[in-house]
Amino acid sequence: MSGKETANNQKANQADASGARPQPAVDRVFANEDEPMRDFQFNATVAQAFDDMVGRSVPYYAEIQRITAEIAGDFAVPGSNLYDIGCSTGTTMQLMHATVDPNVRMIGIDNSDDMLDQARKKHAEIAKVRQIEFRNNDIHQGLQIDNASVVSILFTLQFVRPLYRERLVKLIYDGMRDDGVLILAEKITSEHTLLNRLFIKYYYNYKKRVGYSEVEIARKREALENVLIPYRYEENVELLKKVGFQHVEESFRWYNFCCMVAVK
Repeated sequence: MSGKETANNQKANQADASGARPQPAVDRVFANEDEPMRDFQFNATVAQAFDDMVGRSVPYYAEIQRITAEIAGDFAVPGSNLYDIGCSTGTTMQLMHATVDPNVRMIGIDNSDDMLDQARKKHAEIAKVRQIEFRNNDIHQGLQIDNASVVSILFTLQFVRPLYRERLVKLIYDGMRDDGVLILAEKITSEHTLLNRLFIKYYYNYKKRVGYSEVEIARKREALENVLIPYRYEENVELLKKVGFQHVEESFRWYNFCCMVAVK
């Protein structure tokens, strides 16, 4: 065996010993134009490619996650709970684990077993040193929030039917401690017709730059049309204040994507 082959085998053995996971599948979910169209679902196919999908579909997604983890680290109180609603594969919770006191219990909530399976695999080592739980919960039916110092809900409220959004945000508010923080990230729309149209154009230009084809962009837009319903920024602020949040700030904005912080 050559020295190069030996070195490669040693690297492979080290990766296996460290429990390193293979890279997520590349998102090609909407690449086949011959497949029949259906509403977007967080199924096994999407779960396998989700990390690549969200990383390329949401501008500055890694920075939004970093912002979330940073804010969570300053608001999380030892002995309290941290909830990530719509936790998907648990990437944001991984980042928050590094910034949040180890005596904070972390709870991830999602309505997709396929997503939660991925999340549990990611957190197998973290679960040895921190209280952590993943729950399957259809948030349209309500949810239980208790003793929360931090709640994050990243690009999830936009998938909740508008009829149920106020009730959900009120449940979150009621289950939070005083001075707790809600970190909300959403795709938004604008009441200004021209700006709204331009922001959408800039977003699709972005998706082309990161490698999505015209077919993929068009098919995903159609799949999301009746599933993802964005609010205007002002509507989100009004909703947060209506349920009781006293302080609402915009912490990040890129055209029609926004991250907000609300303090109880």
